[in-house]
Amino acid sequence: MRLHKVYHRFSLLSLSSSSRPHHHLSLFLSPPSPPPPILSALRTPTPTTAFRRSARRRCHLVVAASSTGKMTAGLVAIEAVPGEDTSSNGAVSITPNDAAVAEYEEDSALAGGYQLPPPEIRSIVDSPPIPAISFSPRRDKILYLKRRALPPLADLARPEEKLAGIRIDGKCNTRSRMSYYTGIGIHQLMDDGTIGPEKEVHGLPDGAKINFVSWSNDAQHLSFSIRVDEEDGSSSKLRVWIADVESGEARPLFQSSDIYLNAVFDNFVWVDDSTLLVCTIPLSRGDPPKKPFVPSGPKIQANEQKNVIQARTFQDLLKDKYDEDLFDYYATSQLVLASLDGTTKRFGPPSVYTSLDPSPDHRYILVRSIHRPYSFTVPCGRFPKKVDLWTADGQFVRELCDLPLAEDIPIAHSSVRKGMRSINWRADKPSTLYWAETQDGGDAKVEVSPRDIIYTQAAEPIDGEQPTILHKLDLRYGGISWCNNSLALVYESWYKTRRTRTWVISPGSEDVSPRILFDRSSEDVYSDPGSPMLRRTINGTYVIATIKKENDDTTYILLNGSGATPQGNVPFLDLFDINTGSKERIWESDKEKYYETVVALISDQNDGYLNLNEMKILTSKESKTENTQYFIQSWPDKKAWQVTNFPHPYPQLASLQKEMIRYQRMDGVQLTATLYLPPGYDPSKDGPLPCLIWSYPGEFKSKDAAGQVRGSPNEFAGIGPTSPLLWLARRFAILSGPTIPIIGEGNEEANDRYVEQLVSSAQAAVDEVIRRGVAHPDKIAIGGHSYGAFMTANLLAHAPHLFSCGIARSGAYNRTLTPFGFQNEDRTLWEATSTYVEMSPFIAANKIKKPILLIHGEEDSNSGTLTMQSERFFNALKGHGALCRLVILPYESHGYAARESIMHTLWETDRWLHKYCVQNVAGANDTLNKDDSKEDNSSDGKAVSATGGGGAEVDNQWHDLKTKQKSSLYHEMKVMRRRRVRCLAEWRC
Repeated sequence: MRLHKVYHRFSLLSLSSSSRPHHHLSLFLSPPSPPPPILSALRTPTPTTAFRRSARRRCHLVVAASSTGKMTAGLVAIEAVPGEDTSSNGAVSITPNDAAVAEYEEDSALAGGYQLPPPEIRSIVDSPPIPAISFSPRRDKILYLKRRALPPLADLARPEEKLAGIRIDGKCNTRSRMSYYTGIGIHQLMDDGTIGPEKEVHGLPDGAKINFVSWSNDAQHLSFSIRVDEEDGSSSKLRVWIADVESGEARPLFQSSDIYLNAVFDNFVWVDDSTLLVCTIPLSRGDPPKKPFVPSGPKIQANEQKNVIQARTFQDLLKDKYDEDLFDYYATSQLVLASLDGTTKRFGPPSVYTSLDPSPDHRYILVRSIHRPYSFTVPCGRFPKKVDLWTADGQFVRELCDLPLAEDIPIAHSSVRKGMRSINWRADKPSTLYWAETQDGGDAKVEVSPRDIIYTQAAEPIDGEQPTILHKLDLRYGGISWCNNSLALVYESWYKTRRTRTWVISPGSEDVSPRILFDRSSEDVYSDPGSPMLRRTINGTYVIATIKKENDDTTYILLNGSGATPQGNVPFLDLFDINTGSKERIWESDKEKYYETVVALISDQNDGYLNLNEMKILTSKESKTENTQYFIQSWPDKKAWQVTNFPHPYPQLASLQKEMIRYQRMDGVQLTATLYLPPGYDPSKDGPLPCLIWSYPGEFKSKDAAGQVRGSPNEFAGIGPTSPLLWLARRFAILSGPTIPIIGEGNEEANDRYVEQLVSSAQAAVDEVIRRGVAHPDKIAIGGHSYGAFMTANLLAHAPHLFSCGIARSGAYNRTLTPFGFQNEDRTLWEATSTYVEMSPFIAANKIKKPILLIHGEEDSNSGTLTMQSERFFNALKGHGALCRLVILPYESHGYAARESIMHTLWETDRWLHKYCVQNVAGANDTLNKDDSKEDNSSDGKAVSATGGGGAEVDNQWHDLKTKQKSSLYHEMKVMRRRRVRCLAEWRC
């Protein structure tokens, strides 16, 4: 047996204080210490476990990397001292990459406490974030908004109030868990497309946390909020600041230090170039209401009117009168008009204002608010809603609507609220309102024509002028792109059929009949003509850009499309004649190496038509190995200037291999996926790798649409903090986003054949990676987040032969706990009982025999994915002896944010993959259990190797140990295993 020299991985706790990295100090010095993740695990007795316990004094089981990058295993005598260079006598130590299999780490894993993943993963996650960018309204300057790294858990541990479907940081009076920028850099955009040196916005307090950055319409000033950390570790309330763009000097907007921003809903808007309308905390507000020590009575909800009220599984709802009072306390704002010269003026009475929307001519403000009676059944978005019109100087004009509590919106897709909705300003007019009103009572199951009517009206109607009907729709209204009095595009769609239509209307000409421009399926990405490009007006609104060509009187618009093709997306820009439908492709992405997109028009400072020969656009450009950069292209020569030069975020994976692959499901449906392979990997030389498949199912109405290719083979591989692509650094093959279409054609409901189609899609994906020789058939893991976790559990229950183990994050596993619909299922539990039951992996917990790792945020706020889902599923698995582990992350929601939580999630995932995928301990155990029914000298069949990526050499070595009985340790392992099995059987009896 060949042995390979490897090295120790040091855990965080093993580091000396002198060698500890500074960015880890918070893990040790932050008082109080963050609670460790809650760990639960069921470990079935395995030969490996028995061997380790009985032979701990005699040998180590190690996994080592061979010269080819494969993983090999060996049994090593204890006399070999770890860490010494004793290759001449066969001694080994433990590699930093593979210490997860060592017994000392097994003990620490079960003991709890936050852990760190291997350095090759940690270095990617800790790479500095690239700044966000923002162009000025005049397109002559660029902001670099500098972003923070992963926040510490202490940020999430701050007290929060869960009220009416939202979470509030009472100390800051804003939404909790809010990210922020750490600095603002201003760059001049030169005539040649390059950017000048950075001018840092200065004058800010130390440690300023910046939010809500916005430009004034004249691009002379920036507005933003600032908060700072206080001595007790909490954040201060938010203050509004202003920065002069020319000098970079910043100062508070309000001269008084007692005026704070209330950012629970809206925050502030520019009314004109020198005035902001700000939501502030009322100066008269006292201390928050105190919860009664003794309740005044029981909590009562009633439906004595027999109303039909169905709602999804919303979380963080109001529970009693105290919650109602607390919600009012934090959400109530006093609007204040504040000028840059320091003058202020109160604007209206205190109320729970949810949005502020100035008219294009800055004469009026559309003010939305919510009010009592509140609900214990639905979140605040369905509370009674009032929409009022005010003048910009604070004079009330009129009430547009006061909508009642909307608890009874049907759960069927395309159902909406009754009454006026989507009230907005026309972007092409100074102060004209438009909105939609449903004609079916908001119920998608009601058949009526028209289904929606669009109305328009001046802000201040003359002589009782009534609203004018702009257009009638038979599908559900989806918005309007405005151009001018002669052109607007109206969108409508219907989810059940996936139908979407675009209408051309002439808002100022009643004698011009509306006509359909596009009528297609929203699922058919190949037929997508693109969306109209918008330009910024002098008032700061956005309208459809119209283009003129030299010596051509035709008026064109620009259609910006993703360009989906069977070979992948090739984005384009078309010059489109709205009258004839003819089009000319004036720009297209590179197809061979790069993936490019059109981001925005740059030459849009002037109103009216744009001359094609003077047009400038902002584009992005990336490749498989080159991260996204931004360019400016100008016509007619289409010369491009690079604007940004961001460094590669993870150069250690710069040469990763990426390929979009196509394969077929058993029923003929075409499937696609993106296959990633580690840098330098050669399947012909290195052999198959352990493979992680990460996916998320989707519903479709047609097989053809389900088989269409989405995405580009040339897109940069963006790797987020919890991305499965991190395991490329651990020499895994990653099959990312294999399509798992759940298809229901015609009147068929897709979920009625969910399990069948799920398993068929997974089988096709596994077969493809094995056929290509990149994945070891016994070392394929499946994973997913949310609905992907639901998928993972179902696959382990119904297709256990495909996967060695599974990783399920923040999932829902018992559909009877979401009885009024989930995901895209809009039937209730009582309408589709068998579907709910058959889709629930909780019901099939007794079938799950492969190792499954469950991870969930303790404070999950997502509808349907209560933390209880993972807890109950784990108990069901444990009750049937499944090999499982549950990790509950304190303070985390549906997605994970804190550095401690993310690093521990990665450590858990890496440990699970290396133990049950790379080593395939469970697979080896299954094989040995089968062998136990035979005589000890049986050599029929080949034992499965408990190695990482091991080839035939290692399998044969293990096979020789078994069949030739050369190792006394092997016999001891078998004896101990039999004893443990007998003990376990007696215990179970």
